[in-house]
Amino acid sequence: MHKLLAAFALFARLATLSLAQDGPADSTMLAVRAQKFGGPEVLKVERILRPMARPGEALVRVKAAGVNPVDWKVREGMLKGRGPVPPFVPGYDIAGTIESFGSEETGDFKVGDEVMAYLAISEGGGYAEFARVPLQSLAKKPSKANWAQSGGTPLASLTAWQALFDQADLKPGQSILIHGGAGGVGHFAVQLARWKGAKIFVTASEPNHDFLKKLGADVLIDYNTEKFEEVIREKTKGAGIDVVLDSVGGETQARSMTVLKKGGVLVSIVQPPDPKKCEELGIQGKVFLVSPNGAELTEIAHLIDEGKITTHVSEEFPLAQAAKAQAASESGKTRGKIVLNVK
Repeated sequence: MHKLLAAFALFARLATLSLAQDGPADSTMLAVRAQKFGGPEVLKVERILRPMARPGEALVRVKAAGVNPVDWKVREGMLKGRGPVPPFVPGYDIAGTIESFGSEETGDFKVGDEVMAYLAISEGGGYAEFARVPLQSLAKKPSKANWAQSGGTPLASLTAWQALFDQADLKPGQSILIHGGAGGVGHFAVQLARWKGAKIFVTASEPNHDFLKKLGADVLIDYNTEKFEEVIREKTKGAGIDVVLDSVGGETQARSMTVLKKGGVLVSIVQPPDPKKCEELGIQGKVFLVSPNGAELTEIAHLIDEGKITTHVSEEFPLAQAAKAQAASESGKTRGKIVLNVK
């Protein structure tokens, strides 16, 4: 009898735990989770509890989620200490509609609003049907961009904005070298530099040159056949340029320092510039990680609606193919953005 009661108690406890994990159908969602750090195979589609918005947050029904290089870097454990801890839902770009709020505080938003946001690297949560977002990270979706374009905009465009304007203080009439101009960050940086009125040097493989010319690049440099420092010295008659946006690091970063004018700025999104080398050359070297910023994202949305910039989406995948999408990103051959369709 005691054994029967003990077995029944264990069964009841397991049933309760299962309900707490799975919940009723209307409290759960489909999401892609990484149970551990590793390759694309660690990403699994699961049904998990839907997050609840906390005070100062909105719950967003996700329509599209951007896929970025940082996504697979987090998945592989390269950002330990800064990224989420397994098990976690990756994804830092989203666009969707506001489902609810965590408190009476709603800012300039209401239920049903079409929005986009960059989710902090420490949080993530974009590869899912629902995501919670701090109100200060939200921006209204551009009316002239579709869901895929809006989902692919936040992280890369904010990275470019903050690199050019917050870090480098790029001004009209200045010159800038943008490495990897055809990528997610690069293609936004080219457009933002054009909008600011800068002269734009870009490194990219030759097949991407026409694409970048249309975005506003002035001087295209094929990194496979040309040395960018020689081209820049020739085009500037040895005067150098004002700003470098480094998305490559290593030897490319070291060589980039030599094309800057005295007082010029190298901004890296991949590794810290050598402070001794910067001092020797009389330049500034900076490295930074993009931060969520709803106000800046709103300005970017306005530029999209004004036709000043656009989000180029090269590939779209369903949520269930998140691993394939990350593998495509990891190939390093993406033009513009890769996006997951969640709706």
